[in-house]
Amino acid sequence: MAAQIEIVTVSKAFTIRHNRAPSLKSKFIGIFHKRYREQSETLWALRDVSFSIFPGETFGLIGKNGSGKSTLLKIIAGIYPPTQGAVRIQDRSRVGTMIELGVGFHPELTGKENVFLGASIHGLIRKEIEAIYDAVVDFSELANFMDTAVKNYSSGMQARLGFALAVNLNPDLLLVDEVLAVGDEAFQEKCMNRMQHFRAAGKTIVFVSHDPGLIKNLCDKACVLDHGAMIFVGDAEPALARYHELLKRPGA
Repeated sequence: MAAQIEIVTVSKAFTIRHNRAPSLKSKFIGIFHKRYREQSETLWALRDVSFSIFPGETFGLIGKNGSGKSTLLKIIAGIYPPTQGAVRIQDRSRVGTMIELGVGFHPELTGKENVFLGASIHGLIRKEIEAIYDAVVDFSELANFMDTAVKNYSSGMQARLGFALAVNLNPDLLLVDEVLAVGDEAFQEKCMNRMQHFRAAGKTIVFVSHDPGLIKNLCDKACVLDHGAMIFVGDAEPALARYHELLKRPGA
C-alpha cells in the first residue's frame, strides 16, 4: 500500500532577529556601535525527521513544549515550507485542517462568509459549499453568530467554526492541533466522537496532543519529538512509553 503522507528528512529553521533597528537613525548609529547593530541567530525547530503515514491510520505527534510538533503539522498542511527535505501527500487527497485559531479566517468577514471562503480555498464550488453549509452551522452550534464578524468571536467560537468546517469538507486527511483544548468539555467530546467516526470510515488523521489517553485511545502509531529531533516512531503504546521517559528526565 502506498503511503498517504511521506515525510522525507524534513528540517525547519527559523531566523530570530535581535535588536532590530526601528529607524534609519538607529541603523546609522549601529555602524559605529556594535551593541546597536541588528543580530540574528538560526533556530532549528526540526532536524531530519522522516516517516510515512498510510491511508486509514490515526497518527499522533507527541513531545514536550517546543519539541516541534506543531511546526511539523504546519509543514504537512503546507503552511510552512520545509527548509530541507520534502513532504509528499498522495495525489487528489482532500485535506481538512484545524491547526491554529484564525488561520484561514478573515477577521472582518462574517462566520458565513468565512465558511464560503475557506471551503472555496479547499476547492469546493458554490453549490458544494451550499450543500454542506447547514451541517457546518449545526456542528459548530453558532447559528446565532454566523452573520457576526469573526474578529468578534471568542477563541472557543473560532475553534468550533474551524473544526466544523474542517470535518464537513469530507477530507481524506484530517490535521488537528491541540487548539481544540480551548473548547468546552462538551464540544471537545463532540470533536473526539467525530474523529472516531472518521477513523472508523478509514480516513487518515494526524493530530498533536499532550493527552496520553487520547493518543492511546485514538492512535495506531505516533512520532515522539524532542527538541526538533525524532526519537521514536511506531506503535502508539511504545511511543507513549518513550514520551513518559522524556517527562521523567531532569528539567522536563
